[in-house]
Amino acid sequence: MQTSNSSPYNMANPLRREVVRLYRNLLYLGREYPQGSTYFRERLKASFMKNKDVTDPEKIKKLVAKGDFVIKELEAMYYLRKYRTLKKRYYDPEK
Repeated sequence: MQTSNSSPYNMANPLRREVVRLYRNLLYLGREYPQGSTYFRERLKASFMKNKDVTDPEKIKKLVAKGDFVIKELEAMYYLRKYRTLKKRYYDPEK
C-alpha cells in the first residue's frame, strides 16, 4: 500500500501539493465571485489547464506565487465589498 508521499505524482513533481492547495483555495474563494461561481470556476479551470504541461520547477513556483497574489486580491475585494455594504447600512449617505 502506498502512502500519499510515495505516490507517483508526488515523486514526479514535489510542487504538486502546492498547485492542488492553490486550486482548492481559489475554488473556495470563487464561490462569492461577483460574476458568479460558475464563471469563476470555468476561468480557473482554463487557467490551470493552460499551464498543465509546465514542468520547470522555477516556472511552477512563479505561477504559484502569481496564484497566491490573486488570492490576496480576491480577499481584498471581498473585504472591501463587505466594508462598503456595512458603511451603507449604518451611515447616512446624505452626510
